[in-house]
Amino acid sequence: MKLLKISTIVLLGLSLSLTAAAKQKDYNVLLITVDTLRYDRVSFHTDAYVRTPNMDKLASRSAVYHRAFAHNPVTLPSHVNIMTGTTPLYHGISDNPGFKLEDRFLTMAEFLKEVDYSTAAFIAAFPLDSRFGLDQGFDLYDDNYGVQKPYSLYFAQRRADEVLEPAIKWISKQTGKWFSWVHLFDPHDPYDPPAPYDQLYKDDPYSGEAAFMDEQLGKLFDFLEDSGRMSDTIIILTADHGEALGDKGEISHSYFAYNSTIHVPLFVYVPARKPAEVHENVSHMDIFPTVCEALGLKSPKHIQGESLLPLAKGKGRLDATIYFESMTPNLTAGWAPLRGFIRGDMKFIDQPIKEVYDLKRDVAEEFNLASKSDVTRLEKDLKKLQKKLRGDVVEQNLDDVEQDMISKMRTLGYITAGKAKGQKKYGPKDDLKSLLPLQIKMLTAIKDFREGRHDQALKNLKEVITTRPDYIPAYSHMSNLFFSLGIKEQAVQSLRDGLKANRDSLYLQARLGLMLVEVQEYEEAIKLLKKCIAKEDNNPDYFIYLGVAQQKSGRFELALANYQEALKLDKSNSLIYNNIGSVHLMYFLRSHDLNQYRLAVSNFNNALAFNPFLQAAINGRDAAEKFKSQLEERNSVKY
Repeated sequence: MKLLKISTIVLLGLSLSLTAAAKQKDYNVLLITVDTLRYDRVSFHTDAYVRTPNMDKLASRSAVYHRAFAHNPVTLPSHVNIMTGTTPLYHGISDNPGFKLEDRFLTMAEFLKEVDYSTAAFIAAFPLDSRFGLDQGFDLYDDNYGVQKPYSLYFAQRRADEVLEPAIKWISKQTGKWFSWVHLFDPHDPYDPPAPYDQLYKDDPYSGEAAFMDEQLGKLFDFLEDSGRMSDTIIILTADHGEALGDKGEISHSYFAYNSTIHVPLFVYVPARKPAEVHENVSHMDIFPTVCEALGLKSPKHIQGESLLPLAKGKGRLDATIYFESMTPNLTAGWAPLRGFIRGDMKFIDQPIKEVYDLKRDVAEEFNLASKSDVTRLEKDLKKLQKKLRGDVVEQNLDDVEQDMISKMRTLGYITAGKAKGQKKYGPKDDLKSLLPLQIKMLTAIKDFREGRHDQALKNLKEVITTRPDYIPAYSHMSNLFFSLGIKEQAVQSLRDGLKANRDSLYLQARLGLMLVEVQEYEEAIKLLKKCIAKEDNNPDYFIYLGVAQQKSGRFELALANYQEALKLDKSNSLIYNNIGSVHLMYFLRSHDLNQYRLAVSNFNNALAFNPFLQAAINGRDAAEKFKSQLEERNSVKY
């Protein structure tokens, strides 16, 4: 059964709701999400770290929500929460790897497109690649940030100026109503701001990234002002999550769910509305219904948030309880799941070692009040909240959904063999606070490697693996480090060692398959990647690398077929077009068939349209042109 997509029935309901709603306003909508931006790195809130004059100016004209919270400290689920107006308990996206938003869920872009909005997204980095499902409803989904290499230590990304330039161009060409989503990644690790911010914030490069990003946002805001679009454009600016920067012992994000990573800035600018400062608790799922009310549209019935506009006029919320979770450690290592809620000034974190905080008196969460609290009551309240947020439709098949998710996670390798079968009970040793030293050691190893301390990095990772042989990410990082050093045999062996300890991990099997292609062990790579595709057929990397292995071993037709499968999953991947072009180039060189020449050049051009600096595509196109010229000279014919 299709759920929640605007179908014929829902469209009828939508058209009726438009007539019943307040008068529809033809505002444009601009959503800006800044990846990994802490609440305290916007100087409207505090100038203790950095000056952000452009965001401050927007804030001064907006409703500013001082107590806005993310439901997840991770990029993909946070953006799905924003785009669907629901929580992970409803849409099922709880982490970056292994998840894709199903087509049955309605996105903000789809909703607005149904009421005649042109839609475009401009994406800065790999975690929001179109392959993960958030391209639904967009006429243009510009995720031309480069190519994510599976063995890279970094996410492929582009800076704010490279995102905003095409966004401004697209907006400038719109003559009707439009919705644009701009995603900026600059504050995300690694912190490497460009000049002059690298020197101005030499001792705090994270803040330097925020300052650079703010400068670039100023160009967007100036464009909107100068073109008269500020008077007819709703602007919402928020962060998907924050960054711990050492708070509570956490180095970055995606581990704990303390305020440093889930308390986020949120500004809502609606033309002709007075600015306001709101101190009620709000969350990401409230953004979708806020846009609906600002446009005079009724929110879809399944939306779990509520409009924030009444709060700006001093009215209260219908439901002020905010659910949050941090599931990455559970899904990748089988450690205890972290869930909780915020209600008023009270924050409850459900882990084996319970935590309760008074956010009014203790915003830094330094004093755990669990021993003085009715934890049993809070646990029951959390279960009720979870049940409510799953929704009536999802609730009907809840047992099957949960079992399917457990089975899928185990198959994909995100739940380790030792923690499989849906472990229900966790003890203090599984608590994220208890396991923090291990997490820190792994992240420190990555930092050591980036800064040239290779031996220390490898030593730390080996210690992590010795302590927890079922900690799957450690093997992947170990392999990546060896690969970066050019020690490919050890890169392969690290993954083999991981599979000995975690035989059912599809994640490690896939990583090994990709790495075997790199070391030219094509036959074993082909066998492994075929097995991976049989279990998970929505990852374009598997098809790309299987195609490379087949192409390198002379099986061109099979390679071409797998590249085409990869292209279905990731239509903007320049490497896929390049690889398709290279197969047709090979056919052209052998057969002198000009149709193969045209196919080769067309695909190389497609690759360069997405990545103008892809040298392989430039070389391939040049080779095709050169060989065609040689044929013309040899035959004295102009083709």
